[in-house]
Amino acid sequence: MSFPDTLVLASGNAGKLEELRAMLAGMPLRIVAQGEMGVEDVPETGLTFVENALIKARHASAVTGLPALADDSGLIVDALGGAPGLYSARYAGTPTNAAANNAKLLEAMREVPAERRSARFYAVIVLLRHPEDPQPLIAEGSWEGEITFAPRGDGGFGYNPVFFDPVHGQTAAEMDAATKNRLSHRARALETLRARLLQLRA
Repeated sequence: MSFPDTLVLASGNAGKLEELRAMLAGMPLRIVAQGEMGVEDVPETGLTFVENALIKARHASAVTGLPALADDSGLIVDALGGAPGLYSARYAGTPTNAAANNAKLLEAMREVPAERRSARFYAVIVLLRHPEDPQPLIAEGSWEGEITFAPRGDGGFGYNPVFFDPVHGQTAAEMDAATKNRLSHRARALETLRARLLQLRA
């Protein structure tokens, strides 16, 4: 895989774009959001995180003719057989609602004892040079933790108030942004991606 100089981010999420640009700062990369190039979201019909990321990246690359980068991520709870998993954002239905998702999750976990509340945030990031790229660059990251019995903290978004990091003794919503961004599943995947891109440039 050659080293690209422009990437299309296959997401309409402004926060992801900002996070990605920060993680890849210092590299000779121009990162543009797909919305800036008239690319609309595509249905995520895959059965795995990597399939959904590939669907999004392939679509953005096909429309723009440029290399594209996409991620897919979610919360995996062991006691629930991996749920909410791929459906994390719409666990409680659509339109998406973080408070409703958290409430549904805590209700599903109501009878689960503390020692069985293990969970992880997981993210996969893919980079395609072109829509038919047979060798996509794939990076993944996970953040191990536990599901709380009640929401804690006001920071962050999504499942952050119910995701507890036992090493740091805080939920993701109780952490400052710098700490959370260093520990997060997406940050770890992006760091792996950044290292791989630097290898390609060498």
